[in-house]
Amino acid sequence: MRVETERLYLYPISNDEMRSLIENEADAEMKQAYTEMLEGCLLEPDSRIWYAVWNMELKNVPGTIVGDFCFKGLGKDGIVEIGYGLREEFRHQGYMVETVKVITEWALSMEGVCAVEAETDLKNVASQNVLRRAGFVKNGVIGEEGPRFVYRGKE
Repeated sequence: MRVETERLYLYPISNDEMRSLIENEADAEMKQAYTEMLEGCLLEPDSRIWYAVWNMELKNVPGTIVGDFCFKGLGKDGIVEIGYGLREEFRHQGYMVETVKVITEWALSMEGVCAVEAETDLKNVASQNVLRRAGFVKNGVIGEEGPRFVYRGKE
């Protein structure tokens, strides 16, 4: 499984790669999040695309990972939430907006998905700007981390 943007290949990493990610993660909160993602992959192997970490690899420099993202499972209500991160040296080059636009379109093309949401830290203006530039709008809800944004597709 691979999705392409203009400049990137997007693909889910394997369960073994996720285990390695967990082992090497220093941040306790991220380690817990990765562990929960791996558990989702193991419990729902037919739906692992909705739980796995996806790499963002440069097309013109194979093996160069600029960041990653995930879908936080597919809810029974047809809403999927995304989370993402970009390596420092690749910020402010449009990679994340490019990725969010494409993965949102891709997710909405999948059976059972009617909306894509994201939640950002209240102080993370850069992430909020990524979502706005990708067509998301605030839905008026404040989640645990901060404002929630939504992109509605098919109803």
